Amino acid sequence: MEQAMTRENAIARLCDWYTGYFDVTRHETPQAYLEAECDFHVHSDKYVLTKKAKLWEANSHEYVFLFSVPHLTQAIYEACEKLAYERGMEKIEPGPTHMYSYISAIIVCDTCDEAARRALKKCRIYKSFRLSYWGWMDFHTGLVELNTQKAVANRSGKSAAQMLETTLFHKQAKKFFKRREKIL
Repeated sequence: MEQAMTRENAIARLCDWYTGYFDVTRHETPQAYLEAECDFHVHSDKYVLTKKAKLWEANSHEYVFLFSVPHLTQAIYEACEKLAYERGMEKIEPGPTHMYSYISAIIVCDTCDEAARRALKKCRIYKSFRLSYWGWMDFHTGLVELNTQKAVANRSGKSAAQMLETTLFHKQAKKFFKRREKIL
C-alpha cells in the first residue's frame, strides 16, 4: 500500500523541481506558513555589430512563494496571498527594460475549506506600470490538496496547476522521485 504524501515531502519535491531553473531559498523557520521562495530572472537583448548599438533590451522575472498549511481557511488564504503579493512587489523594479513579472502563491495543504478554494480561484490581480511601457505584473495562485490529490489555480495560474499535478501526483513523477530517493 502506498503512503500518503506529507506536506514536507510535497514542498521538498516542488523545491527540487524549481531548483532546475529558479534560485530557491528555503526558510529554516516558516514565516506565516511561508516555506520557500523561488526566483527566476531572464535578460534578453538584441544589438547590431557591437553591444553599444543596442536595438532593444527586456527583463522578465518570476517569483514563486511556497506555503505549507495544515487546513486552509479563507482567512489563512488571504494572509498568504497578501504576503506573496507584498514580497513580490518589493522585488519588482519597473523601468524601461522591465517586460513582465509573475508572482505566484503556491499553497500545499492537507485539507481545504470550500470558501478558501473559491477565493483562490477568483483571485485576479494584475498591474501595469506606466501604461505597460514599463511592463506589467500578473498574480498566479495554485493550491494542492493532499487528501484529495487535486490541484486547482486561478485563471492566470492554469500552468501552475498542471505543473503541480504532474510533479506531485503523476505516476511517472512518483517513480522518478522514488528512484531518486533510493540513490540519495
